[in-house]
Amino acid sequence: MQNSYVYILTNIHKTMYYIGVTNSLERRLVEHREGLGSKFTSKYNIFYLIYFEEFTDINRAIEREKQLKGWSRIKKEKLIKATNPEMVWIDV
Repeated sequence: MQNSYVYILTNIHKTMYYIGVTNSLERRLVEHREGLGSKFTSKYNIFYLIYFEEFTDINRAIEREKQLKGWSRIKKEKLIKATNPEMVWIDV
């Protein structure tokens, strides 16, 4: 069984967030950086990874993605800062 990931990306100024789900975090980050991600991430240069969670069940990952997308910006930032206090970009 392949693991799945929920991830949060931001732009260089940390003014926008994008939440996605994938079964290959490395591949998906390359796609975002090459402009092959979503139109939103391409338009606003959102490709810096600042948070991710790993799941063994894709359905749980999708549920978590939906949950996070419904959160306020402040709640998302608290989640990110719990594991990444400086909100620095993560290399995978």
